[in-house]
Amino acid sequence: MSADLAAVRARVQERLLAEEPAVLNVVSRWERRVRVREAVARLLGEEDLVVAPAELGTLVRDVADAIVGLGPLEPFLHDPAITEIMVNGPSLIYVERAGRIERAPVTLEDDAAVVHLIDRIVGPLGLRVDDGSPWVDARLADGSRVHAILPPLAVGGPTLTIRRFSAEPMTVAELVSRRSLTDRQAVVLVDAVRARRSIIVSGGAGAGKTTLLGALAAHIDPAERVITIEDAAELRLQREHVVALETRPANVEGRGRVTVRDLVRNALRMRPDRIIVGEVRGAEVLDMLQAMNTGHDGSMSTAHANSSGALIPRLEAMAMMSDDSMPVDAVRRQLAAALDIVVQVARAPGGSRTVTEICTVTDSLTLDPIA
Repeated sequence: MSADLAAVRARVQERLLAEEPAVLNVVSRWERRVRVREAVARLLGEEDLVVAPAELGTLVRDVADAIVGLGPLEPFLHDPAITEIMVNGPSLIYVERAGRIERAPVTLEDDAAVVHLIDRIVGPLGLRVDDGSPWVDARLADGSRVHAILPPLAVGGPTLTIRRFSAEPMTVAELVSRRSLTDRQAVVLVDAVRARRSIIVSGGAGAGKTTLLGALAAHIDPAERVITIEDAAELRLQREHVVALETRPANVEGRGRVTVRDLVRNALRMRPDRIIVGEVRGAEVLDMLQAMNTGHDGSMSTAHANSSGALIPRLEAMAMMSDDSMPVDAVRRQLAAALDIVVQVARAPGGSRTVTEICTVTDSLTLDPIA
């Protein structure tokens, strides 16, 4: 954008915010953009501002993005190749494209602009981020997961991370074509799902655990009732009989929090055939194990672990976080009775995600590799 066009954009945006605040209150996002377009055309005429026809579309888009979108980050939300947007500061913005992190050719004005962007995202959700609540987790309308954290916790300044998810879920066949799965691994996993084997997908952050979980869930019998439980709804199950539950953070008064554990307990009263927990990371693992052991065979979840061998001790530790004071021997018996298959996934330095190991869980909680 030329300097002249930047000045015009700043002037139009200033007047629009001062004189047309109603554009922000129209329910439909599409209608808000139409209102912005009309207001830009009118203000250009009133102030005798001349913009080249080739630049008019850019001007309207930039003003609309700044007022009702996410400013310079908005185009990244419409690029299917981008899976992560990372704002480390106003002039340090990165994106992950096709598994590789690269510097984005955009900037924000200053730290205040980053905070304003965060407020715009979380404000409509009834959340806030300030000195009293310096971090926040939220979800955009398209399902993207948002995390923000402010100074002094973020030493370098306010930080924003947006993890995006494909509108179309990945299939097992597509994972095979991308070499994330071998043909043999695909057969083993699909057979395990159809045989109602309980499965835990293990791996590091960003290794593709949720993607694999969604692909496997597509092979559940359509007649079965499935209930999904997630911190932020990411799973896109292509089936009719599914009930999606999502946790809720505390409100600005610190009340109303609903945890994964709360939802697992509710799900048990909803006549599920299978329960899918997007990720277990705390005491809710005990409720998940009990569900697997009380007639909900074939339930699935994911967990963070650097290797399949590290998963079982990690699950034990999470179960011991429960207030139920269950002895470690009892926890181990629950694990041995509940778990059938552990799938380890990893992310290579180049960005590719692969299934590195599939193991069965023995009665003694040892893992036998099968693919």
